Amino acid sequence: MDVKVHKGQGKLQHFIDIGPHRLLTDESPQVGGEDTGPSPHELLAASLGACTALTLTLYARRKAWPLEDVQVRVEHAHEGDAFVLKRHIHYVGALDAEQCARLTEIANKCPIHKVLSGEIRIFTQEE
Repeated sequence: MDVKVHKGQGKLQHFIDIGPHRLLTDESPQVGGEDTGPSPHELLAASLGACTALTLTLYARRKAWPLEDVQVRVEHAHEGDAFVLKRHIHYVGALDAEQCARLTEIANKCPIHKVLSGEIRIFTQEE
């Protein structure tokens, strides 16, 4: 599936079309935007958080574990030359310590975590 990005109505605002879905991205006023949507860095952090929550929910369901909810918070910032993502996971439900530990292991195997931790190649071509 293609992701298409095109100019919105604000100074830096852009629409992101993903199949039938549309998101909005912008930047903060400090960098010239109007804060009408999440920044690209925030969208990246959101992708990790969403993938983590979905992966853990599916895993717990498959194991029939009593996970009622998984709450994921992702902090992000530039630290020196690195972009750092700090993921915080809170499990809701009658899980024992072993189940929580296993879920945390699985979180580190979610598809977006694997992409962000592995080698990424970006090819650009003009059209």
